[in-house]
Order: sequence, then C-alpha cells, then structure tokens
Amino acid sequence: MPAPPFDPALLSTFLAVVESGRMSAAARTLHLSQPAVTAQVRKLEEALGTPLFVRSARGVAPTDAGLRLADHARQVHRLLDEAAADVQAAGMPGGPLVIAASTTSAAHLLPPLLAEFRATHRTVPVQVLIDNTDGVVEAVRAGRAPLGLVEGHTRAPGVRLEPFVDDEIVPVIGRRAPFTIRRAGDLETMPILWREAGSGTRAVVERALRRQGLRRRGRRDLDIELASTEALVGAAAAGLGVAFLSRRSIRAHLAAGLVQVVPGLDLVVRRTFCWTLPAGALSGTARRFYDLSRRRPPP
Repeated sequence: MPAPPFDPALLSTFLAVVESGRMSAAARTLHLSQPAVTAQVRKLEEALGTPLFVRSARGVAPTDAGLRLADHARQVHRLLDEAAADVQAAGMPGGPLVIAASTTSAAHLLPPLLAEFRATHRTVPVQVLIDNTDGVVEAVRAGRAPLGLVEGHTRAPGVRLEPFVDDEIVPVIGRRAPFTIRRAGDLETMPILWREAGSGTRAVVERALRRQGLRRRGRRDLDIELASTEALVGAAAAGLGVAFLSRRSIRAHLAAGLVQVVPGLDLVVRRTFCWTLPAGALSGTARRFYDLSRRRPPP
C-alpha cells in the first residue's frame, strides 16, 4: 500500500484550526505554540499542493479544498474510534449478550438499556428471550439466559431476585364502558380481563385483590384471559371488562383516549421490576450489561 503524501497526524492539527477558526485558539487546544501549528498547516498545504485556508484579520476560514479535507479527516477519526471500540470489545471475554425478559419489561424497560449498551459495544450480538415471568425465571434457572428482568415475584427457588425499578399497575376501562365502578367491592361482580397464568402482572393483581378481601362471586364466566398488553387494551376499550395494566405500558393509550384509569377507585397496585440472577456470580458480557444498567436505570 503506497504511503500517504503527508503525515496523518497533521489532520488533528488541521481539524483543530477548522473548528476554532484561529491558529492561536487551535494552539491553545493542542497545547502547542502558534508557530508550530502554523508550520504544520503549511506542511500539509505543501504536501497537497493547494491552500487549505484563507487568512484574514478575523482569523482563518477553510477553502473549498479545506472543507473537503475536513470531511475526510472527520471520517478518518470516526473510523479510528470504531476500530478502537471494536478491538476493545473483541478483547473482552463474554461473547454475545443473552437476556430473558417478561413482556412488559422487554417492551418498556429494555430498549433504552440496550441502546446505552450498544453505544459502547457496537459489535456484540444481542438476543432477548421474551416470556412471561415464570418462563424468564425458568430460563435463568436452567442456564438458557445468564440474567433476566421480571415483575411480580418476591422469591423464586434457584435464582436471586434483585429490585431494579418501581412501577404501578392501574385498573383501566374503556371510555364508554357499559358499567360503572365506584368502589373496590364492585370488582366482585365485574368481568376482569386477565393476563395469562404465569404472568407477573397477574400474580401481583391477584395478591392485591386478595388483600382487599374480594371474593369474586359470580361473573367469573365472563372473565377473559389475554396474553399481551395490546390485547388487554383493545378488550378494555371495547367495554369487555376491567384490565389491570402497568402505567409504564399504557402511556400512549391513555394519551390517545383509548382507555382511562378507573376514576375514584383507590386500587393502585405497586410493584417492582427485578433482575433475575443465577445463584452464582455474573461474568462476561452479562456482567457488563448488568453493571451499566444499574448505573443508568430508566426513569
């Protein structure tokens, strides 16, 4: 490969002058003398055979050739940054990131965390296994995923559960629901829209209703079981019953007026999303993702 017509190190000095607009300001940024900066720019111009700056009393401005070189110089710097990140990631043990997550956490908690991770680990493969809470716990227990993110459980044999961020579950109905709920006791005869068995949301809601002393007499035959937030929102909007959903997951639906939180009903269920960790210590890529997420939890 032929050598470039100039020392590539001169590009850093050149860009500093472009961005500051003055030789003296670039010299201060680079911790060099102004004559040294001027000499490096002149050397670059001589090597390329064209002026790169127009000098004036106000400072310097890049010529057309200077603007083109600045674009190329920035690309070189970006490539060098990417090369450094790629080599550093390749030198780190751990391989791909595999994480198991319950439906709500996969949709509303993981995306910003994965974006933070990808910003510094661009080439690390990522796989998210989505299941209900019981399925996530089992995936970690069985070793199919090194860590998971769930809601609902307070304990689970064979894994460690560590609190991460708080959430609340609220009762919602359609804007034109064909029934009225004025107090918690009304839920004993109202049709309820449930998540599937094994869902963390369902487990939390069932415990909360038991604490309220609700016995759910009658109307159980009108209850409906659905396996996704979108399906629950649609059923609630259609007036089929009361759904209990994470406030995190229905912000857009509330704003759009598809559903409303049951007015005046003092039944907000608080819960915590938890990391599901193996009995042993985390290591490798899973450990790096976990540490980053603890440092920068979602709001």
